[in-house]
Amino acid sequence: MQNYDELEMKIEYTFKDKSRLETAFTHKSYANELMIKGRESYERYEFLGDAILEYLVSKFLFEEYKDMSEGDLTKLRASLVCEFTLSKISRELRLGSYGYFSKGEKLTGGINRDSILCDMFESLLGAIYLDGGIDEADKYVKKFLLTDIEHKKLFYDSKTKLQEYAQKISKTISYNLLDEDGPEHNKTFHVNVCLGDKIIAEGKGHSRKTAEQTAAFNALKMLQDDNKL
Repeated sequence: MQNYDELEMKIEYTFKDKSRLETAFTHKSYANELMIKGRESYERYEFLGDAILEYLVSKFLFEEYKDMSEGDLTKLRASLVCEFTLSKISRELRLGSYGYFSKGEKLTGGINRDSILCDMFESLLGAIYLDGGIDEADKYVKKFLLTDIEHKKLFYDSKTKLQEYAQKISKTISYNLLDEDGPEHNKTFHVNVCLGDKIIAEGKGHSRKTAEQTAAFNALKMLQDDNKL
């Protein structure tokens, strides 16, 4: 069993049953490869965590944004629970380093894949709920997800907001792929974004879509800093 002391300090929760952490970080490839008797993958925890996450985020937004319409609440919730946001938090917590993966999954970059890191955020949430109840799960979500909401929302909406700004000043927006690094299964895409014929920002990501979203976000931050938005 791994030492989870550092992780428990970060999330400010100490598990009564450490085996729940083992399950929360066991990828199905590991369970299938080793055929360990009774070793469950995190899929069921992730399923539970996903439902709890939607409930806790919905409840928080309903209570905090009393004048927001149902449509806007739905859009804001989507920006908070999207793959990019959850995988970013997982990277900050280094959840991938606790993962149990098959040799093949490790070689193909599973330890750093956005979709898997997103799942791990939710599976850890499921484990916290099972071990400590809804109040502890709520603390975890509020501490790591329900902070700096406007910043997270800006990233989710960045391409749309940048396009709206460009239309307002009668300019066009274009994204250009600069290069791709890494093996086919674990590429990093590097793009720039142009406002008219001027390059205004760059971005990187593990998909071209994420790289463009990052470039748009960086452009918006630059425009905000220059008081142009």
